[in-house]
Amino acid sequence: MRGFSTVNLWADDVEAAGKWYAELLGVEPYFKRPDDGQPAAYYEFRVGDYQAELGIVDRRFAPPGASAAPGGAILYWHVDDVRATLDRLLSLGAEPYMPVTERGEGFVTAAVVDPFGNVLGFMYNRHYLEVLGR
Repeated sequence: MRGFSTVNLWADDVEAAGKWYAELLGVEPYFKRPDDGQPAAYYEFRVGDYQAELGIVDRRFAPPGASAAPGGAILYWHVDDVRATLDRLLSLGAEPYMPVTERGEGFVTAAVVDPFGNVLGFMYNRHYLEVLGR
């Protein structure tokens, strides 16, 4: 595996989720389906240092057994300041999920649940910066 390519999050209200993530990320989605004036079923953003894809998908298309309750695997996004990111996410309406936790050797993690029921993890990860610096 060479790194994540696309992360999909589920939402009952894709339009609202698209707006929320556009505000959080500071960029507009570059792709929308359908793109004919109908309500969106899918928004896609390019984010981060490597322009990875973040998809917001109508929950109707979630795989069988996917729960609307928070849980499962947590993808951690690298951030430069975990506490400031937590404060910003809470101010945008996210709910606490995992508190800021010092993991040792310069690793710090936290997670929230976005207003659409998805767990959003973030961390300061010195290895990420080492790779980026190469």
